[in-house]
Amino acid sequence: MSKKHIIAYTDGSSLGNPGPGGYAAILTFNQHQRELSGGFQCTTNNRMELFAVIKALEALTEPCRVTLYSDSQYLVNAMIKGWARRWQRNGWMRNKKQPALNPDLWTKLLELCETHEVTFQWIRGHDGHPLNERCDQLAKAAAEQTDLPPDPGYNRRTGGDTR
Repeated sequence: MSKKHIIAYTDGSSLGNPGPGGYAAILTFNQHQRELSGGFQCTTNNRMELFAVIKALEALTEPCRVTLYSDSQYLVNAMIKGWARRWQRNGWMRNKKQPALNPDLWTKLLELCETHEVTFQWIRGHDGHPLNERCDQLAKAAAEQTDLPPDPGYNRRTGGDTR
């Protein structure tokens, strides 16, 4: 039996970088559509871009083929050019001196990509695509909530992720 083909749009936002942040995903399958969003008190835009993809893939109840659209070149390039896997192989180092940021989220995303067959596609942000624009609205609205939890992987003291 062939896997279901899901189309997903994702976006992340932070009000300040770092600052309050939100993520959003829209999953479509045939005529069905599901919106997901949430946020954190203090985080970064890149963390929210990654969180959006993770939440989208975690929402799937069975292994699927996923075409995932994101306006984050950081995310898309890291996945399609193999940067994230290389960082992982190198102990979460980008090179001999620079650590890769957000290893907690990259680890989770790489695990999810072993369950799902994901094709990453970059889409120009704020270019009028209805689902990309809707994700942007949802992510910003999530970041504006007043009762946001802390981002467990973000370290405010060091201005980076926790390790």
